[in-house]
Amino acid sequence: MAKIGIILCLLSNTAIASFAQPANNAAQFEKQYKERIQKEYLDDVYIPKDLTDAFVQLNRLIDSASKEKFKKAPEDVVAQRLHFSLGRWMMHNWSFYEGSRLTVFLNGLGLYHPDDMARFIIITYHRSINRNPLEVKALITNLQEKRKATDQERLLKGQVIHQEVIKKDKN
Repeated sequence: MAKIGIILCLLSNTAIASFAQPANNAAQFEKQYKERIQKEYLDDVYIPKDLTDAFVQLNRLIDSASKEKFKKAPEDVVAQRLHFSLGRWMMHNWSFYEGSRLTVFLNGLGLYHPDDMARFIIITYHRSINRNPLEVKALITNLQEKRKATDQERLLKGQVIHQEVIKKDKN
């Protein structure tokens, strides 16, 4: 019983300590981000520097049988089916949310949302292994338009929680 009390005490102290620490402020986040985007490895995972390097890494990571299935499937099917597997793997391991040198490259192309980044890499990789033109600009434009439409739809469906009216003084 004493051991349980000690364990509970340690757990509660750990929880209190974690809540007592100030939340990451913008300056801390910016400092960490600037460090992350310079690194070749994050959490022992190699981060590609650009699209070609991402293709090299995918070629290295994907076995030939899986690559053959991937190659034979239609592009839209591949992009849809692999979003929650390969796409999520890329988002997590290549740090699309926290920032990495690959996200900086993709931001430079005009892609900012992790889902769009993953979809872009999946589609261009599919085109690459099928020796089809990548058509990067058209694909990016398409992804940007879809993101804008999705964001607009979400805004229109949104519900106003609180509205405040500020009256200006006549003085």
